Amino acid sequence: MLLDLKPHPDTPSDAVTKLEVSVHRVGPRGLALGYIVEGDPDRILLPHAASSVRADDLWRHTCFEAFVRAESGSAYFEFNLSPSTEWAAYRFDDYRAGMAAAFDAEIGPLDSRTEAGAYLLTAHLDLEQLSSLSPNAPWRLGLSAVIEETNGRKSYWALAHPPGKPDFHHRDSFAATLPPVEQP
Repeated sequence: MLLDLKPHPDTPSDAVTKLEVSVHRVGPRGLALGYIVEGDPDRILLPHAASSVRADDLWRHTCFEAFVRAESGSAYFEFNLSPSTEWAAYRFDDYRAGMAAAFDAEIGPLDSRTEAGAYLLTAHLDLEQLSSLSPNAPWRLGLSAVIEETNGRKSYWALAHPPGKPDFHHRDSFAATLPPVEQP
């Protein structure tokens, strides 16, 4: 499925005209994501390439995020994907509570590239060890991005924005439903 992200009304962007995410479940507990940023990639501040390892505070600069939870319950997972190819995975017991590193989640190699008029980032999330995400049940998904421009301006993009300041953790931000994996 292809989903549109919208900028928060208080944080418009001069560099980005459209941001879409292609998303689909892969196997029982995998998730393939493809972020497509249209506009002027030369005006987007992209972190320098680094080793594809876990890192914290990636959201402070240009970063793409996915939030995943079971259809019911309040626990969820947050994944940060940097154009540098660094990444992070966290689990939360409830809204911004009980945060811990999700060492049982893995992210496959990130592919980050710029094309004429677009920036693209693709990733595969391996959630096999996350038992709270059943392959036989729907998942709720929040997709978001922080875009930092070369002039220092930041815009915050999401499927849906709750009232107030940007808040990707808010329950209203989990605006997409991924159906269960189809059984053969």
